[in-house]
Amino acid sequence: MTVAEVAAVESIANALLAEFEIQALITRRFLERIPEDRLTWKPHEKSMTAGQLGYHIAFVPGGVIRIVKNSPVQTPEFANFPQPASREEILKTFDESVVAVRDLLPQFDDAAMHETWRLVAGEKVVLAQPRAAFIRDVMLSHWYQHRGQLSVYLRLLNVPVPASWGPSADEPPLFMQKAQTA
Repeated sequence: MTVAEVAAVESIANALLAEFEIQALITRRFLERIPEDRLTWKPHEKSMTAGQLGYHIAFVPGGVIRIVKNSPVQTPEFANFPQPASREEILKTFDESVVAVRDLLPQFDDAAMHETWRLVAGEKVVLAQPRAAFIRDVMLSHWYQHRGQLSVYLRLLNVPVPASWGPSADEPPLFMQKAQTA
């Protein structure tokens, strides 16, 4: 079977879930490296703290998959990120988020993924796009953007930055790490 044939058979939800599973492992490595004693540190007065950013990254996938179950949905509070008390709180939130994605994402068939999903502020539609596009944009792309932001925080805190898609200045990509230990 060719790659195109496999893609044609695979559902949108399963394709997104496969990507999520790979990226969840990488994201966890970033969250685990947030220094416990630097959770309130931030690189600039307009920035989130390291703990707030970590919490946001941990919460995003589960929050997104819960919000897309319904349509329309009222615009959530975007800029009020809680300050976690510990790295463990961030990791617990992340683990709960991963479970939510694994449980809820496969429930969407391709018809539901193609439905126009709406975000509203009061009665006004502020965003309308296919559910799959919203999941791609916010659950994944938005997640990656903030993970990149966290890599800068880690660098500024002199914490070794995990490899993501490719190597970081501190370590080779995961597939090379696995080959070196095999």
